Amino acid sequence: MRALRYERDVVRFGAARVAGALRPGTGARFGPLALADIERPDLPGPDWVRIRPRLAGICGSDLATVDGKSSRWFEPIVSFPFIPGHEVVADTDDGRRVVLEPVLGCVARGISPVCPACADGRLGSCGHLAHGRLDAGLQTGYCCDTGGGWSTDMVAHPSQLHDVPDELDDAAAVMVEPAACAVHAALSATVRPDDVVAVIGAGTLGLLTVAALDRFSRPGRLVVAAKHDHQRRWADELGGGNTVLCDPDELPRAVRRLTGTQVLGPPDRLTGGADVTIDCVGSAESIASALAVTRPGGRVVLVGMPGVQRVDLTPLWQRELHLVGAYAYGTEHVDGERRRTFDLALELVAARRLGRLVTATYPLERVTDAMTHAATAGSRGAVKIAFDLRAGPGTDRKRARR
Repeated sequence: MRALRYERDVVRFGAARVAGALRPGTGARFGPLALADIERPDLPGPDWVRIRPRLAGICGSDLATVDGKSSRWFEPIVSFPFIPGHEVVADTDDGRRVVLEPVLGCVARGISPVCPACADGRLGSCGHLAHGRLDAGLQTGYCCDTGGGWSTDMVAHPSQLHDVPDELDDAAAVMVEPAACAVHAALSATVRPDDVVAVIGAGTLGLLTVAALDRFSRPGRLVVAAKHDHQRRWADELGGGNTVLCDPDELPRAVRRLTGTQVLGPPDRLTGGADVTIDCVGSAESIASALAVTRPGGRVVLVGMPGVQRVDLTPLWQRELHLVGAYAYGTEHVDGERRRTFDLALELVAARRLGRLVTATYPLERVTDAMTHAATAGSRGAVKIAFDLRAGPGTDRKRARR
């Protein structure tokens, strides 16, 4: 099988930057990624199945991993060499088209009884990510035993697979996994009907969070800080016309106008602020901005993977803010009913036609072009970039941006 394999197995994960990781590579190599013909992974158990990826997205966490910017926190829950790719739509041997729920929790690992987190439907908080019949790996795409979506063949546990409705094309299906992250983030924010909610960042995750907030939470007003014109256009549409759009530098001013709060000191210091702020970037600057524009007693939700950042946490303390993370998915409580996050994500993708966010796809052989495009998506007017495992070498498929 053909696969882009992450070959950094002789260096401790996250210990140092990979020289030139996000600079153009040569041939079928890009930083620590190398395109190779390798053996198919063995089935970890009799209940596991083989799947053949059709499209596999490139996520911000993938870019951070390839660039060597991921936190060393992940070292015990990643195994090498691994094949990236956790946003996957694939074919099964029995003719089904499925999307992958990549978290490798207790059920996939053959652990019984399952841990309290898995029993409660919080798969992302599984306590056995390095145990059971699989090597360490928080998700498919970071585990040496499962393979990943950036390949022509991989393995999955049946509990990870969700059938794709016929009305969803592959571009829509590949958006389901990131949409599930956004749904979990929107519901983790515990938004009330009259709340003012700020969203920082309008890349793929930010735009999907805006769509999820509009469908499942319906805030009183929504402020979206987006760098680029096309991101603001998408945010306005996906927010259902309930959005105030601004440049990230203008976020404090936009929140002040909406909430009627007063300026305290410099322009980014407010006496009040948004009820909830959702940070979909995860940089030191975005976290500092989130803490600064959220009212005392408000809630800050970190959705973008922060890595190692240096941030002044004084406002967290002085304003008694609630700072929470939103990772992965499992089950959610919606309108008094408990539902699987992926089912909600499938509904969201279909209702808002989120396959439109897939800007371009590339074959594995064009790894340099694909990764460079993904890393510069915002400035190039793009949103989601994916690998196309259906296409032959040397081809690419570009989609309309709107």
